[in-house]
Amino acid sequence: MDLHERIERVEARIMEACRRSGRSREDVQVIAVTKYVDLDATKRVIEEGFIHIGENRWQDARPKWEALGRQGIWHFIGHLQTNKVKDVIGKFDYIHSLDRISLARELDRKASEMELRVPCFIQVNVSGEESKYGLAPENLMPFVEQVGKLTQLDIIGLMTMAPYEAKSEQTRPVFAGLRRLRDELNGSGLLENKVKHLSMGMSNDFEIAIEEGATWIRLGSVLVGQH
Repeated sequence: MDLHERIERVEARIMEACRRSGRSREDVQVIAVTKYVDLDATKRVIEEGFIHIGENRWQDARPKWEALGRQGIWHFIGHLQTNKVKDVIGKFDYIHSLDRISLARELDRKASEMELRVPCFIQVNVSGEESKYGLAPENLMPFVEQVGKLTQLDIIGLMTMAPYEAKSEQTRPVFAGLRRLRDELNGSGLLENKVKHLSMGMSNDFEIAIEEGATWIRLGSVLVGQH
């Protein structure tokens, strides 16, 4: 199946998930996760109109960003080591994996030096899997209290990863849990602005995520394929 066919199939599935849940298609943004494909494949994805590009590691993203950076809007979606902040800040438009105060402070420090503001998603480990990064749900509010004091970070959403399940329906409690946390955060008054976004849902479970309120879905193999 070529890229255009994959896009058509994914789009039909997104539209159907929006219809089932009474949502507008415009409420759901797609991040094309290109970590497993090369520069040429990434370029074709952008040419097809998917300008939101997701990468997990700067080492892998670098040649693509250097060739295509101005053509896309770049999302850092992997675990970000504090000593790698200097590599990604100013290049990636969004950070989806803010999960500890040392990282927040380093992002804030570098952003201040560069006179930037950094839109961030706080990563929450809703499922509790030991293999996944992210805050425990009960630590979200104390973390936001600390991060809210930093001047250069804009907390725009929450992010999570569900366990890989053979039956995607089994991921629903994870996505519903993140939505509830977002609503609790908005009701807490800890941040001046309401947190709108939910970054959740990947190739195997994005339809369930949409039904549970995802505003950003991160699609790799189902959309861009693998090389």
